[in-house]
Amino acid sequence: MTGSPDGDAGLRLALLRGINVGGRNKVPMQALRGHLEDLGYQQVSTYIASGNVFLASDADAATIGSSIEAALSRHFDLDDELVKVLVLGRAQLESVVAHRPADFGEQPELYHCDAIFLMGIEAETALQVFRPREGVDRIWAGDGVIYSQRLSAERTRSRLSAITASPLYKSMTIRSWKTTLKLWEMLSAP
Repeated sequence: MTGSPDGDAGLRLALLRGINVGGRNKVPMQALRGHLEDLGYQQVSTYIASGNVFLASDADAATIGSSIEAALSRHFDLDDELVKVLVLGRAQLESVVAHRPADFGEQPELYHCDAIFLMGIEAETALQVFRPREGVDRIWAGDGVIYSQRLSAERTRSRLSAITASPLYKSMTIRSWKTTLKLWEMLSAP
């Protein structure tokens, strides 16, 4: 495996898009961990069954992502069009957490907040598919991420789900802000 050009070798977070959602694309985490270990990845662990994988590798993110995508296709019965992998290093996830909008995620009793991670598209392009409802939704562009906030009492009126109709949705994977913070805590632990 080749070294990472960004100097962020070591423990990585792979976000798997399109698995274990609504009873589709079922991937048991224990089997996934085994297949990734067979590929030579070290320190493989998962967090909840929604496609969050930690692994150690000196390979660059693109190489890791394509090898995981290939392993998923080989070992599981999946709709390959839905499945995509985004690999982040510590610095990238730290940037997502550190550069969130002011007060984002600080009032979970009032707002439901998500990090929408972008896969091969720029935030400006992704923003075109969002149609926030005034008084309900707010969105902000970040580096490789869209921050989405919905008024919890009005979640059923949110337009966030409308993004699923766009072809660009295949280049996004969503994690709740609570999950994003937990992933950061796990990735940054000594």
